[in-house]
Amino acid sequence: MTGPELLGPAVHRQLRRLVLDGELEPGAPLSVPALSVRLGVSRSPVREAVQQLIAEGLAVTSPNAGARIAVLDDRRIRDVLAVRSALDGLAAAAAATRLTEAELGLLAGLLSAQEANLRAAADPDRDTAADLEFHAFIRDRCENPVLAGELARLEAQAHLYRGELWQSPINRRSALREHRRIVEALESGRPAAARAAAEAHVCGLITRLDRG
Repeated sequence: MTGPELLGPAVHRQLRRLVLDGELEPGAPLSVPALSVRLGVSRSPVREAVQQLIAEGLAVTSPNAGARIAVLDDRRIRDVLAVRSALDGLAAAAAATRLTEAELGLLAGLLSAQEANLRAAADPDRDTAADLEFHAFIRDRCENPVLAGELARLEAQAHLYRGELWQSPINRRSALREHRRIVEALESGRPAAARAAAEAHVCGLITRLDRG
């Protein structure tokens, strides 16, 4: 591949990371000229990256205001999580019969890293990145591109929500326990158990959100 062919995906990844890390906050404008200066690239790949963010549900656009980072309120995050619960369950069930011993070892390693990060009381943003990596690992092994694509969109949208749900150490510890149950179910190779554990995890997120 030539340089220009690689540039577009790289710009999208970089811009997406700025959004998910909170450096570009919900509601922030996505000015193509300003972003091209910030990223040190021409406007064309930035324009394409912004359109991809819109397609992923991470950004919205209007005729008068242009493109902005999407804002998820309490009602929207509940809707996202409700759909994600079912899809996470499907992905985990599919992955349960496909993960190799080596892959299960890698997944356990991701869980151990997340545990160590939480014990060290590290930056919640690092835990957010670890959470995204954990779920991406599972969905990418369900061998269903349609399912994986929809889940990727929903997971990214959920992480736009900047409330107590992601920042509270208590909530993060609860999520970690649920991740551990998912790994245990996947290690057992039982699709029904994996599906139940994955669905329970997202339902736990909804419960913690309702507690406020």
